Amino acid sequence: MAFTLACHIILVPLGVSWAFMTLVANYRAIRHDDPDALVLAQRWSKYMAVTFAVGAVTGTVLSFEFGLLWPTFMGQWGAVFGVAFAFEGLFFFTEAIFIAIYIYGWRRLRPWTHFWTGVPIVVAGIFGSISVVSVNAWMNAPSGFTLDSSGKVTDVDPVQVIFNDAMPLQAAHMLVAAYLVGGFLIASVYATGMLRGRRDRYHRTAFLIAFTVGAVAAPVQMGVGDALARWVYNEQPVKFAAIEMVPETSSDVPETLLGRLNDEGEVTGGIPIPGLASWLSDPSTGRSTVVQGLDTVPADERPTNRQVNIVHLSWDVMVGIGTLLLLLSAWYGGSWVFRRREPQNRWFLRAAAASGALAVVCMEAGWVVAEVGRQPWIVYNRMKVEDAATENDGVWITFLAVVVLYAALAVTTVLVLRSMSRRFRRTSGFTEDDSPYGPTRRPEPAGAGRDGGPP
Repeated sequence: MAFTLACHIILVPLGVSWAFMTLVANYRAIRHDDPDALVLAQRWSKYMAVTFAVGAVTGTVLSFEFGLLWPTFMGQWGAVFGVAFAFEGLFFFTEAIFIAIYIYGWRRLRPWTHFWTGVPIVVAGIFGSISVVSVNAWMNAPSGFTLDSSGKVTDVDPVQVIFNDAMPLQAAHMLVAAYLVGGFLIASVYATGMLRGRRDRYHRTAFLIAFTVGAVAAPVQMGVGDALARWVYNEQPVKFAAIEMVPETSSDVPETLLGRLNDEGEVTGGIPIPGLASWLSDPSTGRSTVVQGLDTVPADERPTNRQVNIVHLSWDVMVGIGTLLLLLSAWYGGSWVFRRREPQNRWFLRAAAASGALAVVCMEAGWVVAEVGRQPWIVYNRMKVEDAATENDGVWITFLAVVVLYAALAVTTVLVLRSMSRRFRRTSGFTEDDSPYGPTRRPEPAGAGRDGGPP
């Protein structure tokens, strides 16, 4: 399931943010009579449909895995968090319906009517993402249920389940990440094209829209991430100890860059920054802030040393890349403030071309922190992973089948998108039969020429 989640999560930012960027291009095309933006909006809508379809397949696999890989977990808690998945299903189908209407409507609807059919795609993508994240947040802060004497769920409060204590910050963190990753990922494609000499207005418009979305999201994400880290410090102190690699409770805890826990549970290597972890945990008390250590709970209720090393390294990767993207966004913003245009030099474009892959790695690292840091719990302080997972020996067979399926999907998706890109590049705009908002030519009668006579 870790493999399928890691693959599926790459498509989520595109599903959430690409529709918004398409509407930005569509709005610019209508409002400012911009033909390049109009071409861009139509092409993006078709790319968006492809990635949405692939995401539907990878998401369906995940749905089956819940039942096949986690039977005890689903049997015990399915009635609690199932309502959030029900809402996600409604938003998913709403998104699918309006994607079809939006693409179908290019030649069949008036410009502004067509534009507004795209708005539900954006809204459904946002709320669908929030619905799914609320389930994961509930696993971090379980609430909204009553258990009987045998431990069975007897009563569920759907509102409290969905709007659990962890949900607001976790949902905001993932939603902003979707726009950050989606913006930088799409911008990186056009930055690569610009490095290869395609500096026409079409490529520049595409780059500016996408990169601006990522650049605006970057500082917001740093603020949301900081707030979420403080929530973890207060509500999940053991996970926070794994993040900061704190074996024993103490104050004046250093922020250790890299490093690891050895077999004896001692911090080795790395670059310690004195007192910074304590100060970041609670600036009001500064370096005197006490950080709870891993040793405050029994060994079977905290991550293993190996898991701590994974969490800490992932945290360093996430924060490090996030900082780089923030600096790149500041470079971009500073150029607009002082020069009234985006940076033009090749070093900026090289960094922008790399930003897409870096953003994806940053997002993946963040989810590793979230999931591995919670170990050994699947439902925090309620159920352990080892008690929730299947004991069926056939898991490896299904795992190999999923790997083959996902590999085939990945290759097919890349080939289809590249084929679409090459076909689009061969045309300078819309053809006579593909013109958006243009008149629809009636089909000629079979066997008739242009003048209605014999062919």
